[in-house]
Parts: sequence; structure tokens; C-alpha cells
Amino acid sequence: MTTSNEETQELQPAIISYVKDLPNLCSLAGLACTILAIYFSILGVYYAAMIGMIWAVAFDWADGLIARKMKGRTGSDRIFGGQLDLVIDIVSYGVAPAILLLSYGKFDPIFLPLAFIVLAASAIRLSYFSTFGLSDASKYTGLALDNNNIILVFVFLLESVLSSVIFSLVLYVCALGLAALNMSQIKTPKLSGNPRNVFLLAFYTLGITGFYTWKLL
Repeated sequence: MTTSNEETQELQPAIISYVKDLPNLCSLAGLACTILAIYFSILGVYYAAMIGMIWAVAFDWADGLIARKMKGRTGSDRIFGGQLDLVIDIVSYGVAPAILLLSYGKFDPIFLPLAFIVLAASAIRLSYFSTFGLSDASKYTGLALDNNNIILVFVFLLESVLSSVIFSLVLYVCALGLAALNMSQIKTPKLSGNPRNVFLLAFYTLGITGFYTWKLL
């Protein structure tokens, strides 16, 4: 006699089957960009790291837009996609910026508390969102983590005009400020939920990519 547990197991789709889902492929493309950002941060090729970080955001926003446009996705598809997003977000918006800060600070121990604060704020922020969701239909409680990458790659434009010591201080203060905003009770709009904002981010991403590619050359 087949038990209910055995029937449930038989009904469960294969893990690899979720890779074929287009929004999940988009999420994984963003993760690939994040890995490149981490790699180049460790090597000290920061302009290339910035390109990886902004493309991670672009793919993150695109997967949500694609998922909302697709028809026929099941409840388990949406749940799996949401969980995959959360796991990737902690890498893209927590681990990658923390490694960037450590690397730019020449792995000086003074940057360790900052890296911890950035990563801890990201973990707590995502756990809070996973528990309570949006504060209403279109707003987050606290600054959403994707904004951190958008702001950091913009702030990094100052790196070429400031001394390394001054820019390290700017980066330190900026990262602390972002972590504080991530943990705050302020209400911020869900920018990625608006297709217009997705297209604006696309232009921003291309502009940032063009500028940092030029700096690399």
C-alpha cells in the first residue's frame, strides 16, 4: 500500500527541472555576474567588479519582470523562484559588497567590522522580508538591498578623482549608511515592480558598463 509520504515524493519535480524556468535562469545569470564581481574584487580589478555588481541587479530585476509576464507558472514554481532569489540576494548584496570593501581596504582588520555589519544587515533584512513581506502593496520596510549595489557602483565613480585614503573613508561611511538604511523602519518603494524602472535600470547598467569598460581600457 502506497503511503501519503511516498505519493508526495513521487509528485515532487526533479530539482534540475527548475533550471529550465526562464526567471530562474535569469536569477542564475545574476549569480554568475556576482561571482565575477567577487573574483575581480579579490584581484583588485575594481572597475570590472563594478560591472559585475550592476549586471547582477539588472538580472535580478529582469527575472521578476519575466516571472510576472509568464503564464502557466505553478505555485511551486513561484515559491521556488522566490527562495532562489533570496539565496542569491544574500550573495549579490551581502557577500559581494563585503568582499569588495575588504579588498579595497587591503584586507586591513579595520574593515572586518564593516564587512560583518554589511553582511549581517543583509541577512537580517532578507529574513525580515521573508517573514513579513512588503509593508503594503508596493513598499518595503527599510531600503531594499538591490539599491546598495546601484548606489555603490555610482559612488565608485569618485575612486578615480579622490586619493585612496579619502575614498576608503567615503566607501566606509557609505557602506555604514546603507546598512543603517537597510535595517531602518523607513518605507521605500519597490522600484523593480515598475516596468519603467526596469528599463531605466537597463540604461543605467549600460551607461555604467560603458564607463567602467572605458576605464579598464
